[in-house]
Amino acid sequence: MTVQQKVAWITGGGSGIGLAGAEALAAQGWRVVISGRRAEVVDEAAASLRARGGAVTARALDVGNAADVERVATELLAEHGRIDCLVNSAGLNLPKRSWADVTTEGWDQIVKINLNGLVYCIRAVLPAMRAQQDGCIVNIASWAGRHVSKLTGPAYTATKHAVVALTHSLNMEEFRHGIRACALSPGEVATPILKSRPVPPSVEDMARMLQPEDLGRTIAFVATMPPHVCVNEILISPTWNRSFAGNGP
Repeated sequence: MTVQQKVAWITGGGSGIGLAGAEALAAQGWRVVISGRRAEVVDEAAASLRARGGAVTARALDVGNAADVERVATELLAEHGRIDCLVNSAGLNLPKRSWADVTTEGWDQIVKINLNGLVYCIRAVLPAMRAQQDGCIVNIASWAGRHVSKLTGPAYTATKHAVVALTHSLNMEEFRHGIRACALSPGEVATPILKSRPVPPSVEDMARMLQPEDLGRTIAFVATMPPHVCVNEILISPTWNRSFAGNGP
């Protein structure tokens, strides 16, 4: 199979890490479908990548809605006949995130997107990947999925720890079908999600963080490894890691 025949589905693909992954894979010739909650955002992102020669389309999607996920997966398979790589990049955090501030609604919202939505998307692609006896799944976890931090709050920290655990569980069960999954756990990345922090980082601090394109290259590295290679987990951080100084994730 040529690269041009391979299909990647990227959730949270309208901005940040997801969009950078779409750009990196499209540049290598993949057919890429990006999804996000806001149709106008993913449509604009896809149009921009197509203008640069990428084979990129968009599908609006709320990953927290299991029926919506199944619908989009069915549409993609009907159109492309296969899904070779799923990148679960949809995720969120909220300003009110500490034990003192988090509400039931806030907790449920974070778990719905960061964990439930990720599981729904994996479940939606597994039948096709099993039939292909091939498939790569990249789950965007977090430095907070390996190192507990007060900054990210209990809901985000718990969901990202869960993402790492379920990625390894997926590999333990699905390796026999040629499916491999990677928990990609970045430290601070200069993406729009940082604006939801109680105290957003400065422009100077963001310039020293990982940049979206760094994660895009990493996603493409994992996705293009040969089928006999499983990159189980990647923990990646900026060299200037603010958590080492006590003020990062």
